[in-house]
Amino acid sequence: MQRGATGRRWARVAGLVIACAFVCFCSALPAHAQSQWFGLQKPGTPADQQPLLLKKISIQQRLNTQIPLNLEFRDETGKLVHLGDYFGKRPVVLSLVYYQCKILCPEEIDGLVGALEMLKFNPGRDFDVVLVSIDATETPEIAAREKAFYMKRYGRPQTANGWHFLTGQEPTIRALASAVGFGYVPMQGPDGKMTQFAHASAVELVTPEGRLAQYYLGVEFSPKDLQLGLVEASHGTIGSLVDNMLTYCYQYDPAMNRHTLLYVRIIQAGGVLTFLFLVTFLVVNFRRDIREAREQKTQLANG
Repeated sequence: MQRGATGRRWARVAGLVIACAFVCFCSALPAHAQSQWFGLQKPGTPADQQPLLLKKISIQQRLNTQIPLNLEFRDETGKLVHLGDYFGKRPVVLSLVYYQCKILCPEEIDGLVGALEMLKFNPGRDFDVVLVSIDATETPEIAAREKAFYMKRYGRPQTANGWHFLTGQEPTIRALASAVGFGYVPMQGPDGKMTQFAHASAVELVTPEGRLAQYYLGVEFSPKDLQLGLVEASHGTIGSLVDNMLTYCYQYDPAMNRHTLLYVRIIQAGGVLTFLFLVTFLVVNFRRDIREAREQKTQLANG
């Protein structure tokens, strides 16, 4: 009876070993093979046939590009600053807008503020927000007015030192826009006097070193994506253990401008857990078999 129970136990171990081997095999497949195996292959992207104007105002994602931190701007107080003043310690949420925009920019900033309201992270402590005007005619006074408006909207006055509304000269603005991949075109306003700008809408997450990490297009932003993106851009220096675990299972997808669940990563994590379970199972059973063998030997010696 004892021998039969032991046999069944080791049969279960063999089954678990086979399952673990299958998981490890799947995890070891190349990325393209994993995509085909699990039906995750993305369809081909059609050729770009956009009109010339749309190409000029498009967003070119230049991931891992170093932005020029020596560029000079003026902050909302009129102080001359360098872009690098806001880097070195924390990740940065960067957005190129213009403050007197009546259509797209207010929607973008409202969307950003609304998403950041949902985060447990705070500007000035965990990250910084840097907005740069693409209109060289805008002044620090205009920037200060915009900051006051959005700080009231954000509702966390203690974070004011983490929000920066910058203005600058045309060559400096162009240099930053080119590095970020932000296209914009000046256009005459309806009154024939005020200049407006045709541009796309996006916010960028930048690492503390000044490298472009992620892009989020549009005027509405997912708080979950922003939170995961900030944790990743900070190299894990902000956020909880759970946040860092989620960045392993979710990965930023530049094509979709959001984080997607990586089934392969989940399988890999499952493989590790299975391996640890198997090791524990084997150790416990080995010790049990040794103990039972000793007890049988003792019984035979005493009998």
